[in-house]
Amino acid sequence: MMNTEAITPGAFDQMTARPSKLWGLPAIAKALGCGVDKVRALALHPEVPIYRPAGAGTYFAHRAELEAWLRSKPSRDVAHSTTAREPLIG
Repeated sequence: MMNTEAITPGAFDQMTARPSKLWGLPAIAKALGCGVDKVRALALHPEVPIYRPAGAGTYFAHRAELEAWLRSKPSRDVAHSTTAREPLIG
């Protein structure tokens, strides 16, 4: 017989927690719902919280910072912006 005890909100959060730091273009792209080329282009904008430390070959981002940045954008889908020179705020 299965245990049918209720799960507390804290336990649920812990069970479904995602990594807070995203390493590499593919992980960041998946979190943003776009391709790696788009992430590379977005990283050129200083207001976008995607980092590539000097001397490092790997990009990283903090999930909470990305989510906050996305919430601050107009309802327009960021993933549809096609070039790094295109303004992100439209």
